[in-house]
Amino acid sequence: MTSFSFVRPRSDAFSAVLYWGGDGPVTPNTADIGAILISSRSLDEYRSMFDLSDDDLSRRILDCPAGAAGFTAVVNRLGGDVTACDTAYSDSDAEHLTVVAAAEAERGNRYIRDHAENYDWTFFADPDEHARVRRQAVRDFAEDIRRHPHRYVAGCLPSLPFPDAAFDLVLSSHLLFSYADRLDRTFHLAAIRELMRVAREELRIFPLVESGSSVRYPYLDELLGDLREDGIESEVVEVGYRFQKGAHYMLVCSRTISPGPEASGESSSI
Repeated sequence: MTSFSFVRPRSDAFSAVLYWGGDGPVTPNTADIGAILISSRSLDEYRSMFDLSDDDLSRRILDCPAGAAGFTAVVNRLGGDVTACDTAYSDSDAEHLTVVAAAEAERGNRYIRDHAENYDWTFFADPDEHARVRRQAVRDFAEDIRRHPHRYVAGCLPSLPFPDAAFDLVLSSHLLFSYADRLDRTFHLAAIRELMRVAREELRIFPLVESGSSVRYPYLDELLGDLREDGIESEVVEVGYRFQKGAHYMLVCSRTISPGPEASGESSSI
């Protein structure tokens, strides 16, 4: 029987990893990177990864897992309404999270430099630009979590601390599919169901390949069939983001039957 356990290395509050307890080995692709990486991505990356329009950014958004991305900080600064959710927010104060986020940005950049042949240097010109963008995202995250800690909610998939249909749009990057050697199909299904539970309109997941690989998640068709039985329609959509080779598609999920007026906060009349 498949089992799950959380392993939290004492030295890294962001390394709370849900490891797969099944029979599948850790592949060399993701084994090279070590613990699941906490990334500090920018608003521009989110726009490109998720094909986000200005109208999209005006919706109520959940970013989960958000890690130390600058997305929540910058969109809210521009007048948006974004909530970040991550298991790491329960473990440490803002000062320690900032230190860890900076260290993780450097770890991620080292990995990219060591595996530069696996990346398409289109969105980023080179590893130096990647490092500059990620460091700025850490600074945006650090300032915002100090000033607006309520925007950063501790939570862990597949059980989130939000009511049904709490957000118009849910974004999820670089966990599902990215670590398919550690997170099995059962977890993926449960996590997507939970993300859809809190989404009133739509869920977007990026990318659809493992970290360090250009091969699409092998059980995607079966997973989409399971979701369809739940009344969740899914579409694979190409996006403009070019960085990890082969990682230029997102999964867009929506309900075949939208939540009723009670879930959206609207009143009904007969």
